[in-house]
Amino acid sequence: MKILITGINGFVGSHLAEYYLAKGGEIFGTYRTHHTGTELKNIEQIKNKIKLFDCDLRDRNSVFRVINEVKPDVIHHLAAQSFVKASWDNPEHTIFNNVAAQLNIFDVCRSLGIDPVIHIAGSSEEYGLVYENELPIKETNPLRPLSPYAVSKITQDMLGQQYYYSYGQKIVITRGFNHEGPRRGRQFVTSAFASQIAEAEKGLREPILKHGNLDACRDFTDITDMVRAYALAVKHCKCGEPYNICQGKTYKIKEVLDYLVSRAKVKITAEPDPSKIRPSDVMVLLGDHTKFSEATGWRPEIGFEEMLDKILNYWRENI
Repeated sequence: MKILITGINGFVGSHLAEYYLAKGGEIFGTYRTHHTGTELKNIEQIKNKIKLFDCDLRDRNSVFRVINEVKPDVIHHLAAQSFVKASWDNPEHTIFNNVAAQLNIFDVCRSLGIDPVIHIAGSSEEYGLVYENELPIKETNPLRPLSPYAVSKITQDMLGQQYYYSYGQKIVITRGFNHEGPRRGRQFVTSAFASQIAEAEKGLREPILKHGNLDACRDFTDITDMVRAYALAVKHCKCGEPYNICQGKTYKIKEVLDYLVSRAKVKITAEPDPSKIRPSDVMVLLGDHTKFSEATGWRPEIGFEEMLDKILNYWRENI
């Protein structure tokens, strides 16, 4: 199969490409060249085994050029502005970027008369405000978004359903809960903590770890389990329906902090940083992956502590 991964140089895209290469797939990917230069570090080890396209997905002509050349059997659409806090700083960019790119992919496939399976990587942030009596979160839970990012992902989700019902496009929708691992950007909580610890161990900063809200509860899945789930989704999930992918357990952010600090080679002190507090925060995200597991046979295999050890060791090697 020809597999096109948008945002292939990102955290998830790079791991998904590695997964497919190990299975013998023919991999294509899009990335963006920014004015400061191209950052392809995440795929440095595999870039000679895949075909890359510098493509602004917001530009229909660029999308047409790529899809017309590749004519993929599967598209994993992962490219997005994915940092929740940044969506508060520039909501217009987040919503336009995330929605326009997806529309271009849908419409270009239609105009070319090709019908790949298109995977839309949604987010647990779509559920937003969840009440205690609504846990664990099923796909039928109400969507009460608490950030512009969440609104953009709901829009992507709804557009996927609309294009499936209106045009019969083979669109698979997943809602991934927090997924973490090596190469995760340091603006995300697990890497933020682990990178600060790695810097402190090497004497590059004071052994003071800055943090935001520690009371939020999250359902963490290791990136290896997540990309395996994505590959199964395009084979087995029904089009036009959302599927939760998650561990099915929650941990407070404080538990993440405490575990990583316990693994540090120097004594670490933790201090709150007001700049890391969001205007509104999702307090509990506990998912139910029953629907997805019944469709695919998937089960998470990597636990919480093993996941965090991998992240900390990654930053120790890369600081």
